[in-house]
Amino acid sequence: MQYVSTRDAAPVLGFADVVLEGLATDGGLYVPHSWPTLNKNRPRVYAELASTVMQPFVEPDFNAETLLSLCQQAYATFGVPQVVPIVEIEPNHFLLELFHGPTLAFKDVALSLLGLFFDDILTSRGERITIVAATSGDTGSAAIDGVSKCKNVDMVILYPNGRVSDVQRRQMTTVQAPNVHAIAIDGTFDDCQDLVKAMFNDTVFRNTYRLAAVNSINWARVMAQIVYYVSASDHFARPIDVTVPTGNFGNVLSGWIAKQIGAPLRHLVVASNSNDILTRFFENQTMTVAGVTPSLSPSMDIQVSSNFERLLFEMNGRNGQATAQQLQIFRETGTFAVKPEQHAQWIVPNFRAGRCNDAQTLATIGDIYATTGTLIDPHTAVGVHVARQHMNPDVPMVTLATAHPAKFPDAVEQATGIRPDLPEHLTDLFDRPERTQLLPLDLLAVQKFVASVAH
Repeated sequence: MQYVSTRDAAPVLGFADVVLEGLATDGGLYVPHSWPTLNKNRPRVYAELASTVMQPFVEPDFNAETLLSLCQQAYATFGVPQVVPIVEIEPNHFLLELFHGPTLAFKDVALSLLGLFFDDILTSRGERITIVAATSGDTGSAAIDGVSKCKNVDMVILYPNGRVSDVQRRQMTTVQAPNVHAIAIDGTFDDCQDLVKAMFNDTVFRNTYRLAAVNSINWARVMAQIVYYVSASDHFARPIDVTVPTGNFGNVLSGWIAKQIGAPLRHLVVASNSNDILTRFFENQTMTVAGVTPSLSPSMDIQVSSNFERLLFEMNGRNGQATAQQLQIFRETGTFAVKPEQHAQWIVPNFRAGRCNDAQTLATIGDIYATTGTLIDPHTAVGVHVARQHMNPDVPMVTLATAHPAKFPDAVEQATGIRPDLPEHLTDLFDRPERTQLLPLDLLAVQKFVASVAH
């Protein structure tokens, strides 16, 4: 398998090099040269299924035996044997619980594996990297858990100061591993993401400190998430709809890829909170940036959805130059539109969209608890609210439950009167000492810090 950049001006690479590169040198994102076809004879055990689904994407850098071993290691850390169990919450409406990993969010599904990929590749090559990443909450803690034990990695995670939950922050700042650094930035997630991209686009800085990425700009993140869409569709053995609470478009993009390679998915429903740039795009074919409004679902408080570039590349007939030009216009003006025929071919058959404000989020958390006794987090509630608008009585609806309710206890308690408990391995989280520092929204200040901790 070879990988090309969405802007078509970077070297073609194999899987291992794509994992280490993250962002392509032309500022684009790596995608497979072509989409493989899903193996029809698929195992049901999750680690085995993951190995089967991902094998075409990683050859020849990882053979089947090695990949299976890494998948078994990664998913042994999850709290339930099914890894991503399915639970019915109302007639023909199901939750795919993606929060049973070490840090209680869907990011664990990919990042527990990505850390193992890094370690295997770097050990075999005798190399070291510096991971720099932005997080709106969950990526940071999952990346730290997945990578803190890697012998050949230094890591700097940027998060927006005051815009993540206390649990999310402490899952990053209480890790004492000397190779991990969580930094609060005086700005939004989009600001943090811009700083990361600027560091990657500074070629001298990038090469000097051997920068690598764990955000969903890293293809391996998107690839690992394809598996749970396949797992969900296999559970029903017939076409399903899937609703995805999303901000950065990486999770729902994985679902679109699962459909491309043969998973029987009908519609992918994009669920936005009040920061609804994606929903507005699906409604009117125009992507226009507005200000970020803090919400009860902070991991979705995003206006620049990086992973949309991968879908745009496909919509442009894999024309990297056209994709780069559109994104340049978007960067300069804050808006761009796709052609009606692109919308008709790529969006209408595959996607639906909706939005959910904070009041509706709280009402949904309360309603699900009252009717089922199940607590859901605010991001999952956004998904449930939007899923209900797109239900078809003849098609199972699966909503991705992207985080454990205990990651957002204030919102859950406000909606239900019940404060969810953290799982046993995190019960002392609020007693652990924190280690973080605040940096200004200034590229040079952040680069200076990264340089000071990189080995």
